[in-house]
Amino acid sequence: MNLTLKKQIEKAFFQTLQDLKNTKEKEIFFKDFFNEVELEIYIKRLAIAYWIKKGRDSENIMQNLHVSLMDVKKIEKIMNSDGIKLALKYLEAEDWANVWSEKIKKLVK
Repeated sequence: MNLTLKKQIEKAFFQTLQDLKNTKEKEIFFKDFFNEVELEIYIKRLAIAYWIKKGRDSENIMQNLHVSLMDVKKIEKIMNSDGIKLALKYLEAEDWANVWSEKIKKLVK
């Protein structure tokens, strides 16, 4: 594929992702676009990064996610990449929101 065509296709792909309106649409897209194994690989990569950030050791991650040491080491090597940091920022914000939501619910009761 020539570089110009590749850039056009990438732009269209990322625009499609941006145009998906909600979590349900995104779930439909990803489940139809990726096969079960491909989707699981990406989900596990994100989970590995999240648990590394939370301080879990490799053995714990391997046992819970059923991944190899090589999988964990690959993610450890890219922990400081912009994409991983961005994803973790959003996951941590969601964690923070959930914690405070529970605290507020308890206060209101």
